[in-house]
Amino acid sequence: MEVILKKNVDHLGYKDEVKTVKAGYARNYLIPRGLAVTANKENRKNIEEILKQRSVKEQKLIDEFQVIADAFADLTVKVGAKVSEKGKIFGSVTTLQIAEAIHYEGHVVDRKQIHIQEDTIKELGTFTARIKLHPKVEFDLKFEVIKE
Repeated sequence: MEVILKKNVDHLGYKDEVKTVKAGYARNYLIPRGLAVTANKENRKNIEEILKQRSVKEQKLIDEFQVIADAFADLTVKVGAKVSEKGKIFGSVTTLQIAEAIHYEGHVVDRKQIHIQEDTIKELGTFTARIKLHPKVEFDLKFEVIKE
């Protein structure tokens, strides 16, 4: 029996996918819990329309994120840190500090979207971080750790 998943189901599939399952599993588990609907002609047509609309919206979103990524192409963000006499940073530079520095430049990036390529940054210098705005839009951001 073919069903269209309405939600992500572990070990079966993701939302809006068409899957073939045993009839008892569909009738007794998936459909009563609202996890799936039968894949009849009408439901297939509805899901195709939903997927078409979603792809258009997602492409617009990707284009917006690409504009933001292009804005950061030649930009070096400065992150201030307290430094000892020997040039070592008290603590380390975190993604939160980088997100605040990006916000100071006029853009909003969630700290969870930032991945520092080095393990820990405990000294002054120029480093790179990977920013993942969308699964299809990623870019490297140069940031410089300076003395506060």
